[in-house]
Amino acid sequence: MTATADLHRSWGGLAGRDSRVVDARDWVERPERFRQPLLPYGKGRSYGDSCLVSDGTLLDTSRFDTVLAFDRDTGIVTCEPGLSFEKLLEIVVPAGWFPPVTPGTACVTMGGALANDVHGKNHHAAGTFGHHVRSFELMRSDGRRLFCAPELHPAIFAATIGGYGLTGLVTQITLQLRPIGSALMEQETLPFTGLDRFFEIAAQSDSRFDYTVAWIDSLADGRNFGRGLFFRANHAQAPGSLGTTAPGKLSMPFQPPFSLINRATLSLFNRAYRLGQARPGARHAVPYRPFFYPLDGIRHWNRAYGPKGLRQFQCALPMAAAREAVDSLLRRTLRAGEASFLTVLKLFGDKPSPGLMSFPIPGATLTLDFPYRGQRTDRLLADLDIVVLEAGGRVNPYKDARMPAETFRRSFPQWRDFAAQCDPGFTSDFWRRVSRD
Repeated sequence: MTATADLHRSWGGLAGRDSRVVDARDWVERPERFRQPLLPYGKGRSYGDSCLVSDGTLLDTSRFDTVLAFDRDTGIVTCEPGLSFEKLLEIVVPAGWFPPVTPGTACVTMGGALANDVHGKNHHAAGTFGHHVRSFELMRSDGRRLFCAPELHPAIFAATIGGYGLTGLVTQITLQLRPIGSALMEQETLPFTGLDRFFEIAAQSDSRFDYTVAWIDSLADGRNFGRGLFFRANHAQAPGSLGTTAPGKLSMPFQPPFSLINRATLSLFNRAYRLGQARPGARHAVPYRPFFYPLDGIRHWNRAYGPKGLRQFQCALPMAAAREAVDSLLRRTLRAGEASFLTVLKLFGDKPSPGLMSFPIPGATLTLDFPYRGQRTDRLLADLDIVVLEAGGRVNPYKDARMPAETFRRSFPQWRDFAAQCDPGFTSDFWRRVSRD
């Protein structure tokens, strides 16, 4: 299968120029038939250009999605790279298992989770996705197949976990799942009135709850600045309740000619969201899907940002500087007059990833997203970069669409060691932008 890449965009709305799309299985069978450079492509849920390659070939893994083996006693699963979390959950949850780490959408593939070494709401307890990868098979552009594990080709193993798909095409992954007693989550919701209170609650929660995350009202100012809701949860122990829940059926049917996300609409949403939560502090059982994947309830929700799409900004901040830096990032966003629909704050733990380029560091992480308004948005994001770098933090590459090489290199000073392991036949628009001298 060969096609143009018109429909293969990033979640932020970017598209590669003059790129072709082929079925990844076709490339595996006859790699010499297809032009380089190459790049694996899963569901396109990266927000920026790390999943795009202009003037090259995208290796579409959407039909490369079989579960090859699943041991229901040990929770070890081997699958192809195009298998999504959504399909994996349908298989493993009824058997009493769950992904050890999951991103905020089930519309991500296993190959994408490995390539970005995704983190979840349980980083403090479980680390990144890469912590739970037992092994994988990697096919390089010269046709070689490498079986990689911590003790086998360790340099390539480390570079591929969190390596943005630049070391080759992962053709199968073996992953250790975690056992669960039910498909329900036992959740608490705690309102907080400022950033100091967030850090207090987070410090108290991480030892007792596997999953923690906070939503910030990004428009709140004055005495309400930094207010939000803190969510914490564990898997509930409710024998017999292991059925999966269906994904949401609502959908954004079309892309409007302008962004529906602005200060007026966001102010109404924030108020409704705060008031619509369950009684503060009360534990209640909720299905796993709305807890882990709230935005999956509306398909194609990114269309609400209009034809120019969105830009997401995520940073990791060392704990010593986190409180002051988060304050500065939120205030600069307010002063810029921007509205961030998704404003998420949580703590990262101190579990080092096996991935050479993994994003998390011990401390805090803040995520913001904005309707793209051209230079106005770019100026704000560059301003936020400065705050993060001065605090000793880093900006997330797989959420990025514009960071300059200097920001990337200061965020990841080990980048040259990583570059040495990259496959010369693979690249991306992101990598071209940040790696050129």
